[in-house]
Amino acid sequence: MKLPFAESYKIKMVENIRKSTLEERKKWIREAYYNLFNLRAEYVFVDLLTDSGTGAMSDKQWAAMMEGDESYAGASSYLKMKAAIKDIFDFNDFLPTHQGRAAENVLFSVLVKEGDIIPGNSHFDTTKGHIEFRKATAVDCTIDEAFHPTLYHPFKGNVDLQKLEKVLQENPIEKIPFVIVTVTNNTSGGQPVSMHNIREVYKLTKKYGTRLILDSARFAENAYFIKTREDGYQHKTIKEIVKEMYSYADAMTMSSKKDAIVNMGGFIGFRERALYEEASVYNIMFEGFVTYGGMSGRDMNALVQGLYESTEFEYLQTRIHQVEYLGNKLLEYGIPILQPIGGHGIFIDAKSFLPNIPKEEFVAQTLAVELYLEGGVRGVEIGTLLADRDPKTRKNRYPKMELVRLAIPRRTYTNSHMDYVAACLKNVYDRRDKITKGLRIIREAPIMRHFTVELERAH
Repeated sequence: MKLPFAESYKIKMVENIRKSTLEERKKWIREAYYNLFNLRAEYVFVDLLTDSGTGAMSDKQWAAMMEGDESYAGASSYLKMKAAIKDIFDFNDFLPTHQGRAAENVLFSVLVKEGDIIPGNSHFDTTKGHIEFRKATAVDCTIDEAFHPTLYHPFKGNVDLQKLEKVLQENPIEKIPFVIVTVTNNTSGGQPVSMHNIREVYKLTKKYGTRLILDSARFAENAYFIKTREDGYQHKTIKEIVKEMYSYADAMTMSSKKDAIVNMGGFIGFRERALYEEASVYNIMFEGFVTYGGMSGRDMNALVQGLYESTEFEYLQTRIHQVEYLGNKLLEYGIPILQPIGGHGIFIDAKSFLPNIPKEEFVAQTLAVELYLEGGVRGVEIGTLLADRDPKTRKNRYPKMELVRLAIPRRTYTNSHMDYVAACLKNVYDRRDKITKGLRIIREAPIMRHFTVELERAH
């Protein structure tokens, strides 16, 4: 008999969660102005809003925290982190930051100027926000296959090399300070980028005289897909694959709240000493001294241990298997999801799920609200709200896909929770024809509005 799959860990501590009634959820979502970010966490039963900072740390990570060195300058925890970043990514210089968007803020303060053009593969919300805040333009060069939800492609996160070269050819290179590639590509469904694609993008940046930066929040999951899907990498370790990935990068930004499995933390890795020195000025202004950068010593220790744990194949296999488990359940129920199943979550095709809701009424957000009402499951909209308004025309940008992301925290929920989520979605899907009204905005911020937007039912 073939042995069934089993998790590569056992549970040492639990946290109680409470189920709520439909009437309670109706009241709470109305009070939150139909924005799931505004809900109190205790009002949520299964929280799939994000996989950022929501994972369960290991016993070794908790033990490492006890040895944190809280010295303001030159702490041993900083030196451990420096050694780990050198060992895993082969960057000699790095700056710690309190999270990924802080890393972007520091690095982009050096590199991004008004009028610049930043090509990439479906820039995530904070990345695009930092670019547009500086009056620069993010240009999406993702392959076309990424925007067909059911089309199979093993690396839907890839950059279209022809699109990228066209941008590099048609614009002054001094206006393109870098190309940014997100691994895995969150906005396009947690889809990986192949090693071949990273290498070819790097060659183009060298041909035209600019940099390649890897947005690295889910770098280990990307390496897992390279190992399992790309020819020539099946017999390489995750750490060997990661080392090659970053041999093609001039710098990296990292939200350690994802693949380093910590609750808070981030960093920037540098190939160029001069760029590190320029960025250090902003790190000191925005984050803290260069050897702690907004992080405590105990958090740096936990981050180091998390980096080593997340680059073990057994851990990644367990983590991605759970995502696949939920995705396959939804496919069994006929629920339209982005395929192939990505690394950190399931992305529901809201346009196909709710075809009766017009795009002006925020299809994906409407579906996310209905899922919460059904069973207290919190996901997040990756659609028109997140796409925000065009900075020049101030009109809504309507993306090619309207998605609801169910981001699965690492080592946090059981497969019974995945069964519960799938059943909730099945119930919403069975009553989808009765969902005929979406939402409309009553208040929004001028940038990155989806975090704080207030909505009401469309009339």
